[in-house]
Amino acid sequence: MEPVLRVRRLRKHYGAGGGLVRAVDDVDLDVAPGEALAVVGPSGCGKSTLLHMLGALDRPDGGRVWLGGERIDRLSETAAARLRRRAIGFVFQAFHLVDELTARENVELPALLAGASPRAARRRAAALLDRVGLADRAGHLPAALSGGQRQRVAVARALVNDPGLLLADEPTGNLDTAAAGDVLRLFAELRAEGRTLVVVTHDARIAAAADRLITMRDGAFVDQTVFAPSGLV
Repeated sequence: MEPVLRVRRLRKHYGAGGGLVRAVDDVDLDVAPGEALAVVGPSGCGKSTLLHMLGALDRPDGGRVWLGGERIDRLSETAAARLRRRAIGFVFQAFHLVDELTARENVELPALLAGASPRAARRRAAALLDRVGLADRAGHLPAALSGGQRQRVAVARALVNDPGLLLADEPTGNLDTAAAGDVLRLFAELRAEGRTLVVVTHDARIAAAADRLITMRDGAFVDQTVFAPSGLV
């Protein structure tokens, strides 16, 4: 089966000479359709940099990235933005909601940017907020929501364009135990639907529940564990 994501000799360096930082250093990676992959490692080891390049948020210094067979590492900014709206959902530790928009409007926004009609975007946002248990909070601004609620809005927003790939960067990092459990259960549902998940995390529950666990250090993969049975449950 062809990988959803394929990476060869991916590299991102910062600085020069004695100050050179090898954030990601000649990494190879294949991610299968429907796989839940967790990436762990100490702070500063390159996990987030890797995720940003997988999602065409950052351009590598070297190497190649394919998503669904399409080469994405050298896309223009405009083409990369179209790709992200069409094929990738993002969930970040800091939520990155627009403070001036309600929960519903935050979820609607990517759909509108992708060309959906206002009616279709609103209908999709309402269904997703209901799914994440926030139908009664749809009209609230982010400031009126708890951290866990904001992250659930962020998950709904990531799904509004029905992407096949979900990339999450420390999605439970700012949450208490109960709220983190809610997010973990959402990810389990998405995995059961056959979506492909790549999650950068320090959360042992997410790491242990993935299909595969990769450990990074100093920009490189240093260990890999394949779990069975699989599935973020």
